[in-house]
Amino acid sequence: MRRTLAFAARPYLDPPSPSSVVRRWPGLTALCFATVFFWLSLTPSLVPRPWYLQGVIGGITAAIGYAIGALLDWAFRSALRPLLHRFPRLRPRERWRAYAWQAYYVLSVGLTILTLSESARMQRELRRLQEMPETLTWHSMMIAVMAIIICFALLAVARVVRLGTRKLIRLLGRFVPRPVAILGGLVISALVVVFGARDVVFDRGVIDIAARIAESTDKGTKEGIVQSGSPYVSGSPDSLISWEELGYEGRNFTGSVPSAERITSVTDRRAQEPIRVYVGRRTFDDFTEGARLAVDELERTGAFDREVLAVAGTTGMGWINSTDAEPLEFLHGGDTAIVAMQYSYLPSWVSFLVDKEQAGRANRALVAAVRERWLQVPEEDRPKLVVFGESLGAYGVEAAFESPDDLLSKVDGAVLAGSPNFSPIREEVTEHRDPDTPVWLPEYRNGRNFRFAQWPEKDLAAPSGTWRHPRVVYLQNASDAIAWWSPQLALTRPQWLKEPLGRDITEEVTWFPFVTFWQTTVDMAVSYGVEAPHGHRYGTASVEAWASVVPPAGWAEADTAKLKRFMDAREAPY
Repeated sequence: MRRTLAFAARPYLDPPSPSSVVRRWPGLTALCFATVFFWLSLTPSLVPRPWYLQGVIGGITAAIGYAIGALLDWAFRSALRPLLHRFPRLRPRERWRAYAWQAYYVLSVGLTILTLSESARMQRELRRLQEMPETLTWHSMMIAVMAIIICFALLAVARVVRLGTRKLIRLLGRFVPRPVAILGGLVISALVVVFGARDVVFDRGVIDIAARIAESTDKGTKEGIVQSGSPYVSGSPDSLISWEELGYEGRNFTGSVPSAERITSVTDRRAQEPIRVYVGRRTFDDFTEGARLAVDELERTGAFDREVLAVAGTTGMGWINSTDAEPLEFLHGGDTAIVAMQYSYLPSWVSFLVDKEQAGRANRALVAAVRERWLQVPEEDRPKLVVFGESLGAYGVEAAFESPDDLLSKVDGAVLAGSPNFSPIREEVTEHRDPDTPVWLPEYRNGRNFRFAQWPEKDLAAPSGTWRHPRVVYLQNASDAIAWWSPQLALTRPQWLKEPLGRDITEEVTWFPFVTFWQTTVDMAVSYGVEAPHGHRYGTASVEAWASVVPPAGWAEADTAKLKRFMDAREAPY
């Protein structure tokens, strides 16, 4: 009891020695900054997040706040040191330091309880906007505990690095002048931390493990997917590519092709067997070779005689969203050919970080090879050439073209869903959008060829100007973190937070340096946890998109509505 009262009167501990680095009580200024950053992390972002990820965000941002506070405190003390040395009476008395700590404990606990309660309310409001149940499990105590543990774990690591740097400087000081020793110690320490974290922990740890798991998965087949017997499908007995060479996602794609009978039963129109060509990563050494094999397989299946020929961009391990592919096949009664090429074994999130350039190289090779053969067909007999993709697949498609005009000059249409922020054509179109149009629903050249949609039935009808062919549809949700994430979020307020905000974003969302970056980073991980059209979920919006981009003869709005109902009700094959 006596110790408790003594600590309450003087609620901090002095270090064992003035030179202690690791075993040192946290600085009050730094701790105040950490607490404020934690409070800011509780504000809403693009999509609702679970409590445990809020704890992770809170811990990381609190650690960043602590670092900023510690740096400012050091700079302030360094500036005042000569003055305090000359006028020692100006030094604050010990009891004022105790009062400051006592005030911190009282205010921080009270305000943390208030902000945690308010954050739960804001999360419920965001859930309402995104058509989710407003009920929410928000373990406030666990959020705070997780944030504290993560923050102090990161602080301990930083202090160990600082201690090691100090010892290294002392060692170097035996051989070189002190200024050189300080510079050398800082450089060596920075290199060890950066390259150690990247090469050892990330590349040889996280990435290596993810790649091995992904390559093992690539050899498997999803339950319920079986080899197609259609000669129009890769991996069939007639194919140039064996079933085993397709990879996990290739087998999913080719093993789930809708039959002519199924298409007819949905559309009440005569149909034929669709063509699906897929080149797995195991079948080629370089992308040019893979593209040539794809063209050979297209030749074998008679793809250049079909009404529509589509090049699909794949993500990571080679995934193609069946909800993007099937509507095109149903629309045109199976008189279609879709071709795709796997560019990586890595899962999408890893490819997003370290391998995304491969998507561009693969699709450039594939589009170039397909288009070269397509141009050999007499113009009056050519199928309509279109491209499509989702997420990294959309980026890969965009990277195959030099500019928006280049895209329009080389294809007859495109449907791109959830393009990442770094996608080149989307970036150019957005940057040069018409004045007074929001970044989340931009209009480009009065909607002459490019149109964006979150709710296609409404959004594709605007602007009122003539929508000419070729048409490009971007399916883009205002709350899609993958569409908006960028490193610049750490220091720059993004345009998607300017008024007017997206229709499914709460008005209470705002930008804070560093904090918004980590919030949006975590939002990417949970952006599939909502229902379309929110987050990174686009549902069956591709039905309206394809009906607008390449409508078949005699197709009516009633047909689109019927196909939409079927796609909404059907269970995705993989």
